[in-house]
Amino acid sequence: MPEVPDMRTLGRKVSNWGRWGTEDERGTTNLITPERVRAAASLIRSGTTFPLGIPLDGDGPQPGGLRINPIRLMSENGQEQVLPGGFKWADDFVFMPLQAGSQYDSLAHVHYDDQLYNGHPGDGITVKGAARCGIHTQAGGIAGRGVLLDVARSRGVDWLEAGTAIGPDELDAVAAAQGVTIGAGDILLIRTGWRRKFLADRDAAGFMAGEPGLSLACAPWLREHDVAVLGSDNWAVEVMPGEHPGTAFELHMVLIRDMGLTLAEMLDFEELSEACAADNRWEFFYAGPPLPFTRGVGSPINPLAIR
Repeated sequence: MPEVPDMRTLGRKVSNWGRWGTEDERGTTNLITPERVRAAASLIRSGTTFPLGIPLDGDGPQPGGLRINPIRLMSENGQEQVLPGGFKWADDFVFMPLQAGSQYDSLAHVHYDDQLYNGHPGDGITVKGAARCGIHTQAGGIAGRGVLLDVARSRGVDWLEAGTAIGPDELDAVAAAQGVTIGAGDILLIRTGWRRKFLADRDAAGFMAGEPGLSLACAPWLREHDVAVLGSDNWAVEVMPGEHPGTAFELHMVLIRDMGLTLAEMLDFEELSEACAADNRWEFFYAGPPLPFTRGVGSPINPLAIR
């Protein structure tokens, strides 16, 4: 593995502040241009869809505390209704964090040194939500060329162990082995096998205790390739525990606050990875709009890979 860089030095090196104007709140999703979306549509051949979102129910991997699995309650089930013509209806509602299950982090999700992405003030996040960089700024949709890099399959394992860091050289090696390139505006998905581990042992506490993931050293690689959105099958994208003692979520801070890169977490690539391996085609059309919660710092998602 390469030497792990200093977070703030690295953040300045890969910064996208001002790249799309001083008022920009969307960051790297600006790279998903209409021309790139149109080109990505040509990747659809059979029209087969692969849902990448995990089920939104009480059996998910978030055991409680800061975040819980969704709680769904019925507000009406029709059993006591007496309506003309025998008509009956049902309604329900849900209580959940906006970052439960498969989710996007908005660019307001993390910050440091009192500044959000693009220099927007950190104190703009109040009890009323995020004044700048909220998830609603991505409401135009996140869709385009998706690429899956299957690191677990490349290593010949069901899943990487917690604390395993994936470096930029490995990303290059996996891409080369799969015969795929990563280009500007791509939605890059990293399979560590961490979702498969959860499905195998159903240990939510173990799932959240640590994880394999990207090294801080991957930030320049992601900037060089102009990745628009980065997603993974773990819960924080980056390796946990972190690489510098006494720190937390350094890659989150560099990618979100400095680069303006939207992250997608806790995705399910199991079915998709089998299909991609079967015909050695690792690119597809990705469609994954967030829910436009005004001032929200995250959103649940159910993205699709369409091949």
